[in-house]
Amino acid sequence: MSSTLARPAPAGALRDVVAPRRRTRVLALPEARWAAAALVLFLLALPLQLTGAPAWTWGPLYALTYLTGGWEPGWAGLQTLREKTLDVDLLMVVAALGASAIGQVLDGALLIVIFATSGALEAVATARTADSVRGLLDLAPATATRLADDGSEETVPTERLRVGDVILVRPGERVGADGRVLDGTSEVDQATITGEPLPVAKESGDEVFAGTLNGTGALRVKVERDPSDSVIARIVTMVEEASETKAPTQLFIEKVEQRYSIGMVAATVALFALPLLFGAALQPTLLRAMTFMIVASPCAVVLATMPPLLSAIANAGRHGVLVKSAVVMERLGQVDAVALDKTGTLTEGTPRVTDIRPLADPGLSEAELLRLAAAAEHPSEHPLARAVVDAARIRDLTVPLVEDFDSTPGTGVRATVHGEVVAVGSPARLLDGRAHPAADLAAKLEAEGRTAVLITLDGTPVGVLGIADQLREDAAATVTALTALTGTTPVLLTGDNPRAAARLADEVGITDVRAGLLPQDKVSAVQEWEQAGRKVLVVGDGVNDAPALAAAHTGVAMGRAGSDLALETADAVVVRDELATIPTVVGLSRRARRLVVQNLVIAGLFITGLVVWDLVGTLPLPLGVAGHEGSTVIVGLNGLRLLADGAWRRARTGSGR
Repeated sequence: MSSTLARPAPAGALRDVVAPRRRTRVLALPEARWAAAALVLFLLALPLQLTGAPAWTWGPLYALTYLTGGWEPGWAGLQTLREKTLDVDLLMVVAALGASAIGQVLDGALLIVIFATSGALEAVATARTADSVRGLLDLAPATATRLADDGSEETVPTERLRVGDVILVRPGERVGADGRVLDGTSEVDQATITGEPLPVAKESGDEVFAGTLNGTGALRVKVERDPSDSVIARIVTMVEEASETKAPTQLFIEKVEQRYSIGMVAATVALFALPLLFGAALQPTLLRAMTFMIVASPCAVVLATMPPLLSAIANAGRHGVLVKSAVVMERLGQVDAVALDKTGTLTEGTPRVTDIRPLADPGLSEAELLRLAAAAEHPSEHPLARAVVDAARIRDLTVPLVEDFDSTPGTGVRATVHGEVVAVGSPARLLDGRAHPAADLAAKLEAEGRTAVLITLDGTPVGVLGIADQLREDAAATVTALTALTGTTPVLLTGDNPRAAARLADEVGITDVRAGLLPQDKVSAVQEWEQAGRKVLVVGDGVNDAPALAAAHTGVAMGRAGSDLALETADAVVVRDELATIPTVVGLSRRARRLVVQNLVIAGLFITGLVVWDLVGTLPLPLGVAGHEGSTVIVGLNGLRLLADGAWRRARTGSGR
């Protein structure tokens, strides 16, 4: 008699933080301070002007807004001029000053505030990523217990460990260096490196990694890698290198900024200088040139680009997806390949009891078998023990108290329940190689990707439990939606064992499975696709996923259980852990990109018409300003359509097509 348990609600508890946060304060960044000052000054001046207060009350405030928000991008633009390039930020400052010169003080100040705030947000994101990379180093312990040849112990800094040294790793300690177990038995939680949801049994000859957490046994480990070359150190290096070498990203309109900016400046100078050479009057010539600079200014084009992307960001945020910038929102719509992590991404990241299989001979019921197992496991802190106890709690079973509890690393637990000895643990260890129907049942469960747990009563096997990390309810639908969006089935990249990975891939419809990967292997796979011209979206949640998130065209982290490093490295974060929002936000990005193109056409038509009017005829300055600002209003309202909840629903149902 057997059963499969109904899936419980996803756990809401956060995963233990693997490294303490050392965040740079926002106002510690000069870009943030200047942007904040500009915003405050603008918000003070705006109501004064709108309520008809005298110009001397709000004029100085606007002047200070220009100064505090514009001096940094202006100075940076002047620096780029020395390298014979024209920065769009400098052009925006000039355009803002030009708007002010013809009486459009409010418009110019708003433009300054927008650009200053954008620069501040970029600086904050960069600083936070650097904070998390530094915090990752805290995963590895600062000291380790080194054993001398005579057996004496010495506490030394981990950076002083050398290949060939032998260290002692006590229960509950983090491993100080990459190495191999000489003797001892324990279970090591290495989720930070491989992403495996369950601790892995370690004994003589097995490899262990720096920064992983030892269980209840003691291990003697021979160091095989220098601390500077450990897996955790290489993760830090890979994240830094990927962040530095990743191709610079720009919005679509910024890709033509150099030619357009240079052309506009050259045309303005020519429109002013050439008529003067032929004897034209100064004032009308200056007025025509100023009008040309205003109507040909890229302000309208830039603002035509931003509202759709910012609206899409706001809409995604309301539905639990934090997209970190307009560039990221644009890039999401470009992806044509997807790589998914397993544990914590496609799965909940928490082991659950999936099968209860009593043996026919003892005649226990499912409830009796689970009650015995939960009683023996109750004092244990092992993740498998928690899964068994939680399963009993879900079924409202009364778990009896136990006596003589004992835990053996790599084997399991043993306790006395109502005078009978109950053992729960590894089938191979408890059966000690004996042929038994329980061994066949355990092998069948393991072939299906479960972790099999044997229960014995006074040495006699009475049943087997199957435990597995549960698939998210929306995983299969998400894989289907991503396949429809990109035209190719996502790839599964995981550090978990191939058998468990293959079982899960079959359930969700993934055919390309790459299992047993270390962080550098995931990066290599992503780089291979990128070099082939694919734009890869990587979705993950752990420290081991961070290098791949950084190397990918776009990285998305699962927020509820995600590590600090993954959250800071990723370009977007799924805050509520709703996997189905990922294809939806990709679809929303594609809709935003289409609106950007529409807006660029509208803005281009307005600019072209006004420029031709100014060059061929006589365009009154107020009319030129009105036309320029009118086009900005039109494209702005067009972009704001993505704020509506209907845009999110259409992106979800239409897959962005």
